[in-house]
Amino acid sequence: MSPLMSNALRPLILAALMGCAASLAQAQATAASAPAAGSSPAKKELVARVLQLQQPGLEAMSRAMLQQPLGQLMQGAGQALQQLPAEKREATAKAIEGEIKKFVDETTPLMRDRAIKLAPSTIGAILEERFSEDELRQLAAWLESPVNKKYGQLGQDMQRALAEKLVADTRGTVEARLKTLEQSVMKQLGIAPKPATSAPAPAPAKK
Repeated sequence: MSPLMSNALRPLILAALMGCAASLAQAQATAASAPAAGSSPAKKELVARVLQLQQPGLEAMSRAMLQQPLGQLMQGAGQALQQLPAEKREATAKAIEGEIKKFVDETTPLMRDRAIKLAPSTIGAILEERFSEDELRQLAAWLESPVNKKYGQLGQDMQRALAEKLVADTRGTVEARLKTLEQSVMKQLGIAPKPATSAPAPAPAKK
């Protein structure tokens, strides 16, 4: 990676790493501050059962926590790429993609394992404190039920259907507002807007 790209991306990489570290630190602080509550072996067993059923959700949450800093990093990288000579952009972009893939491959298992390890002292502590044994039993039964599993499987389809409809319904309004915002930002930066491309004049008719 060129020195220019390295200098431009270093703050973004640090921000991504700090974001992940902050998320883990927050979870650890929550675990430390969770109030002690009376319990029983039966409640602890039910909480462990609920957490086991929720493990796919915990793994998804840990992956999602990486997406935000990575999105910011990739956006910043795209902007920094424009500072490079055109002939170096493609190779540099591929190098960045490799670094990001390596980061994801190494960090995702770490986040997943830490989330699963911290879950009993954070989520588990809250469940144990605020749910009765009977409520925990009902919760576990619901999580194990075919209805819940079907609902979970349809979750992505339902979200996709809503997202597609929402985009189609708001595209015109949002794009117009984005254009207005872009013009306002360019004005604040003192950048003249690009002139509209005019259609070429028609060729004179042959006599």
